Amino acid sequence: MKEAINPFSLLFLCTHNSARSILGEIAASTASGGRFVGYSAGASPSGVVHPFAHEIALREGFPTERLRSKSWDVFADQDAPAMDIVITVCDGAAGEVCPVWVGQPVVGHWGFPDPSRVAGGDEERRRAFSDVFVGLKQRVEALAGLPLESFGPARMRRAIAELEDI
Repeated sequence: MKEAINPFSLLFLCTHNSARSILGEIAASTASGGRFVGYSAGASPSGVVHPFAHEIALREGFPTERLRSKSWDVFADQDAPAMDIVITVCDGAAGEVCPVWVGQPVVGHWGFPDPSRVAGGDEERRRAFSDVFVGLKQRVEALAGLPLESFGPARMRRAIAELEDI
C-alpha cells in the first residue's frame, strides 16, 4: 500500500462541510502523529466554517487559513490530490452517490450527530462540537496506530468499520 514515511491522505465528508467534516480534517491533521494529512468537503457545502469548529482549529494549532467549506467535486478533479481513505461522518453524505475519486480510496463511515443542530446556549453547543471532535480524534488516533501500510483495501475497510464503535 504505502511506505511508512508517506502520510495517508484522509478525506472527511458530510453534507454541508461546516462542522463534522471540518472537525475530522482537524483531527486527522493534528492527532495522527503525522500519519495522515486531513482534508474535508461536502455534498452541498454551506460555504461557511462554523465558528465553534474554527475555535477548535485554533485550540489544536491547525492552520485556520486552510479551513474552508468546499464541494467534494474539488477532490474528484484529475489534478486533485489522490485520497487513500474517504470517511463520511453524517448519514446524509453516506447515502449520497459520491464522485469517482482519484486513486480509488478506501471508503468508510463514522457517523456523528450534527453539533450545529444542538439547541441551547453557547456552552452546550461548544460541548457538542468538542464531543464530536474528541470522538473523531479517538478514531483517528486508533487508525493511526494500525499497520496500515501492510493492509490491502478489504482489511483497511474492516479496520475503519471496526472503529465506528469506539
